Amino acid sequence: MLDQLESNYDCANAGSDLHSLKQELEQFQGQAASSDKEQEELRNRLENQIRFIENKCSIPSEHIPK
Repeated sequence: MLDQLESNYDCANAGSDLHSLKQELEQFQGQAASSDKEQEELRNRLENQIRFIENKCSIPSEHIPK
């Protein structure tokens, strides 16, 4: 997960950042499903970071599995 995403995010990093975030989300989803608040917040943060980069850098959004 990235520490902070700012409005001045450098889209040159989008390819590697998106790849890392999506891998992290897949690993998170592959673990035992737990619905505790902390894990839900982590999942939401990962999904939000992915969407932010896709929107900021005009990258077509891929379906994020639930």
